[in-house]
Amino acid sequence: MHALDADIADSRWSGLYRAGAWAALIIVALIPVQMVVFTVWPPPEAVADWFARFQSSWLLGLVSADLLFMVSNVLLALVYLGLYPALRRDGESAMVIALVLGFIGIAAYLASNTAFEMLALSNRYGAAATDAERAMLLAAGQAMLQTTTGTAFDAYYILNAVVLLIVAPVMLRGHVFSRTTAYTALASGVLMLIPSSAGTIGTIFSIASLVPWAWFSILIARRLLQLARLAAN
Repeated sequence: MHALDADIADSRWSGLYRAGAWAALIIVALIPVQMVVFTVWPPPEAVADWFARFQSSWLLGLVSADLLFMVSNVLLALVYLGLYPALRRDGESAMVIALVLGFIGIAAYLASNTAFEMLALSNRYGAAATDAERAMLLAAGQAMLQTTTGTAFDAYYILNAVVLLIVAPVMLRGHVFSRTTAYTALASGVLMLIPSSAGTIGTIFSIASLVPWAWFSILIARRLLQLARLAAN
């Protein structure tokens, strides 16, 4: 065991390490689930089709509107919290900045997601009695769809890319995580600098970033579980 391991494996952090590790693994597990859902049930383009999906199945509507991605982002907060005590001695100021930016990014994403607003609008649309009311609700739904890929979403994407670009050099300076872990964080961060909302190139970069991100999550989960065991002893 490296000397630094004994220094960071404080019993105070064991629960946080464990929570961060399992959160990272669940995030990875949700990726193929999301891909299957989007392949079998591609997201609608027209607002009326979104309302129809929600009316046919509110759960499928929510999942199509990135409900699982919302869950992943809540879990991401636990991942960041787990990384902080593991890396604080290698760059405490950098990790504080990364933690704050990461939380702001997560909050921005949750604000950008309008899944439950769309569900509420679809229910009102189904109960609408006049064409004028339906037209108003369709317009509101269109505004909700624009919000999902607007400023808050782009801020979330770029801020979380910056977090990875901050964390990677801290990992390289220390001995807690492997260099492979640091380089996968760096690769994912670079690819995430272009939001998925940026047209075709954004979609390509988004899909490409999933590979290093998934590998990074698995590597940090394994290491955080090791630290949790050390802290418990």
